[in-house]
Amino acid sequence: MIAIAESGSTKCDWIVLNRKAEVCLKANTPGFNPYFHGEDFVVSSLQNCEELNEVKDQISTIFFYGAGCSSESLNLIIQEALEKYFVNANIRVDHDLVAAAYSLYEGDPVICCIVGTGSNSCFFDGEKVHELVPALGFILGDEASGSYFGKKILADYFYKRLPAEMQRDFEEKYKITWSQTVEKVYKNPHANVYLASFMPFIIAHKENPYVIEMVKDGMARFIDVHVANFSNYHQHKVGFVGTLAFLFGDILEEELIKRDCKLGRIIKNPADNLVQYHIDYKTEVFSELDSAALNQ
Repeated sequence: MIAIAESGSTKCDWIVLNRKAEVCLKANTPGFNPYFHGEDFVVSSLQNCEELNEVKDQISTIFFYGAGCSSESLNLIIQEALEKYFVNANIRVDHDLVAAAYSLYEGDPVICCIVGTGSNSCFFDGEKVHELVPALGFILGDEASGSYFGKKILADYFYKRLPAEMQRDFEEKYKITWSQTVEKVYKNPHANVYLASFMPFIIAHKENPYVIEMVKDGMARFIDVHVANFSNYHQHKVGFVGTLAFLFGDILEEELIKRDCKLGRIIKNPADNLVQYHIDYKTEVFSELDSAALNQ
């Protein structure tokens, strides 16, 4: 069996295929990001997944694509943790940008963007992923992401700058204090996930002019930083992966048109497209499974 995993900082989608490239299992675990998660968290999270527990020893190859997996040393953190659980598997760890590139690829070069808990971009020419600007994380960057907008909402709530209805709704829903927020943002781990957890509130008020303008500003900032940095950005489609891009696709398209950009795919969840890319372009992996089965 082959497992393909696409992980953000919040959630990881797992899809397991048999040697005929047929999907035989789908599962979800918490997301694994080497900046925030160590071996104990990864292993315990996997052990709590009943679906994976049933097949883990039958999996021979794993393609894991994760947020924060941007260097050999960071990838090794996740790889070694996965090896503790998937004891029979050959594990390949790569960046979530690569997963975005594969899932957005339609046969032509494409500018690939992630807008989820965090944000990032790259250019995929069909063979290699080219990254021009780094992902600076939720403190310095992550423009237009869940953590970016969550930070904005929290600040405006405590500054009492939200529209009156939103101010009241936020207070009733969350009942949080300044001291609690400071503790979660500055002292506890996973602050980016905490900030992004306010996205359901933002989505519930997506028709409010305050939210519309906030999202417009965030999307415009993202495009100016993460799309316009490519010298050929007018010549290629710009594709997006992530719930935020999917839900605010109309605003996103409007901001792209203003900058003479061509919109490509917008995918809420890249897992299925990622699987199809492996079936179409990584056929040698399934051939290896067939050979192994014949030799048994």
